[in-house]
Amino acid sequence: MSEDQSLNLVFLGAPGAGKGTQTKRLIKNFHFKHLSTGDLLRKLIQEKHPLGVKAKSYMDEGNLVPDSLMIDMIKTQMHQKKNIIFDGFPRTLAQAVALDEITHIDKVVFLEVAHQEVIQRLTGRRICKQCGFEYHVEFLPSKKGSVCEKCNGALYQRDDDQEEVIKKRLSVFTSLTAPLIQYYEGKLLRVQAMGTVEDIYQKITQGLGLSS
Repeated sequence: MSEDQSLNLVFLGAPGAGKGTQTKRLIKNFHFKHLSTGDLLRKLIQEKHPLGVKAKSYMDEGNLVPDSLMIDMIKTQMHQKKNIIFDGFPRTLAQAVALDEITHIDKVVFLEVAHQEVIQRLTGRRICKQCGFEYHVEFLPSKKGSVCEKCNGALYQRDDDQEEVIKKRLSVFTSLTAPLIQYYEGKLLRVQAMGTVEDIYQKITQGLGLSS
């Protein structure tokens, strides 16, 4: 992306659709600023910040964190106004309207994936407590079993990766977040998020008119 170009993106998709995987690659290749509410929330939770503790109570039950908390969090992170990828925000119409008041959104990438696939992806996910590297018991298992190959940290399953919690998260996504698809219809890029990471990445970059 040239210096005179500006592209603000929103990534939409159910939990486990692959938003984090694809945004990391775009950030590396095109130098976007990554604004992930998931990362921000996990940081607050790890630090045992009062806001993090409160947010965790919602997340563990499969509910969305309240709009007011998410909007205020985003505002504190808006140190620049262009070339940003919003990952995990907005998740509701109220958040989308608030974001439009903060900055301009050029394109919205919607990663579409079947709910059963999401359940399989997330229930098998294991994360290193020490370095944060993600494994999968079926697709990317650690060669050291329940220990991280990179740092020997213990692997764990997130509370919100339990099957019943995932099903509730998907239900919440459908009822509250899906209306964003209609809100962003004119800016929407639909991408079937099935197949290899590379295949999905090529669909995204071609749809956005980006070239490495």
